[in-house]
Amino acid sequence: MKAINTALCSFGMSGWVFHAPFIITDPHFKLYAVWERSKNLAQEKYPGVLTYRTLEEMLADDEVELMIVNTPNYTHHDYTKKALLAGKHVIVEKPFTVTVEEGQELIGLAKKQNKKLSVYHNRRYDSDYKTIKKILDEKLLGDLVEAEFHFDRYSENLSPKVHKEIPGPGTGTLYDLGSHLIDQALQLFGMPQAVFADIRIIRPISKVDDYFDLLLYYPQLRVRIKSSYQVREPLPGYILHGAKGSFIKPKTNIQEIQLQEGKTPGKTGWGLEPESERGLLHTEKDGKIIREYIQSETGNYGEYYDGMYEAIRNNKAVPVTPEAGLNVIKIIEAAFKSNTLKHIVEI
Repeated sequence: MKAINTALCSFGMSGWVFHAPFIITDPHFKLYAVWERSKNLAQEKYPGVLTYRTLEEMLADDEVELMIVNTPNYTHHDYTKKALLAGKHVIVEKPFTVTVEEGQELIGLAKKQNKKLSVYHNRRYDSDYKTIKKILDEKLLGDLVEAEFHFDRYSENLSPKVHKEIPGPGTGTLYDLGSHLIDQALQLFGMPQAVFADIRIIRPISKVDDYFDLLLYYPQLRVRIKSSYQVREPLPGYILHGAKGSFIKPKTNIQEIQLQEGKTPGKTGWGLEPESERGLLHTEKDGKIIREYIQSETGNYGEYYDGMYEAIRNNKAVPVTPEAGLNVIKIIEAAFKSNTLKHIVEI
């Protein structure tokens, strides 16, 4: 079956690291075109790729089937809308949109245009998340009572991506890193009943939020989601406590590291964590108390693209639905409201 002609809306880190390597190595896709306003980075790395100087020119090319909107957050709604109206299937980077209203409009438009729309929540395919999901699916901890997810960093400098550091719609770490953790929590536990949030700017150099602490309320469970840019010695990325036991897992980023090193997806060792990053399981199993380190699952962002191929060519469901992306935005909006009002906000 014909490969899916795919176009990238930018060739910064997102295009260079997270998308192009998987498109190039998957025979079901062809990296057909890239929108670069002045540079030719994509052509230099991948000869034969078309370069367009304007979005309108790229949208007008009928050979483009799938467009990836991997531009700044505030552009997601506008560019995705234009792509859908031009008859393209669309992958939009997380966060889906800045507001719930924008996301709802795009969901309705995709249905009207009969086009596939998906949000690139690639962290569902990380080894650490896949490992904790397996632990929970196998009910090794019993009924869960508490979970805590961290995505911490230590940085005394601002991001070189200037658009991330200028106050405005969709900026700040809650939209950036928070989108990943919220999506993971919602996939594991569903939508919470309520949210309490503390969102702050903690570095003197920062103009946008670089710290958040969210508490998601479920009937018998509390889920804490945290991120800070002033954590030199990080805590475990995932802490799970249940009626039978606990699982503690470091936050790992092996695929991003491999991609930045220029390694090719799918090769031997792809997505495999070092043994030092294994999670600790302390629980009761078959009447015995066990305390042991668990081999991590293998991560692979390519699984997302496998799902997109099936969705476009065989009319299957997209791997990450826009409704799931919209739920993340619902939590983010509720979190900002909670932070402003200084109290719990019901969902």
